[in-house]
Amino acid sequence: MSPHEPLYTRVLPPLLVFVGVLLIWQLICTALAVPAYLVPAPTRVAAAAIANAGPLATATGLTAAAAVLGLLISLLLGTAIAIVFSQSRLLARSLYPYAIFLQTVPVVAVAPLIVIWFGTGLASVVLVSVMISLFPVITNGTTGLTRVDPQFFELFAMRDASRLQVLLKLRLPGAVPYLVTGAKTSSGLAVIGAIIGEFFAGYGAAGYGLGYRILQASGQLKTAELFAAILACTLLGLVLFAAVSLLGERVLRRWRGRESEA
Repeated sequence: MSPHEPLYTRVLPPLLVFVGVLLIWQLICTALAVPAYLVPAPTRVAAAAIANAGPLATATGLTAAAAVLGLLISLLLGTAIAIVFSQSRLLARSLYPYAIFLQTVPVVAVAPLIVIWFGTGLASVVLVSVMISLFPVITNGTTGLTRVDPQFFELFAMRDASRLQVLLKLRLPGAVPYLVTGAKTSSGLAVIGAIIGEFFAGYGAAGYGLGYRILQASGQLKTAELFAAILACTLLGLVLFAAVSLLGERVLRRWRGRESEA
């Protein structure tokens, strides 16, 4: 997809598909008289969203804050770990299996331990978000920092460049596209991690995020409210992914400009 492509050509096709799905969903619910507690019609979901607009907006704001914080920490920590891995093959071989642990461990099983150790609240929710969204940054960052043409290393060696100069002027600039890709992947995972964290950690007196509202609506069989909360989660993930993608496109545009000048 070209970055110079008009915005409406990007937004219109998925929007039309979404409207089509809603129409089919409404027709099926009406024609088959599907019980509302099983699958509510879109009109019922919209009514529930409007009726609970205030609490839903507050919950979305809390989840968004946790997801953004988790993503930012993942980007900083993941890039730092990738830099360490790029500087030492021994460290990479020794520690990379433990980075894979973040991707394979069942977070649902670990989340109760996090609550026991750190208590409920924003910190625990952010920690779960970081656990889920960290691995793509480490993987993509390490790949970008180590996938360098050997001829460039020889050129820097001829100029007696220090290890720090090689990192700052060769490895990091070359890793920019990989880090952008990792950030895009982690943006959606950060939202998922925040919601899973809220299933266990919540926020208590500070309010409740979308994860808590999903559990509450599910336990009370308020299916329309459940669908509204799920839709809010989906929209939050899309907005965060779109924001990271737009920022990534700007970064890559500047990066390509510098590459062409060089």
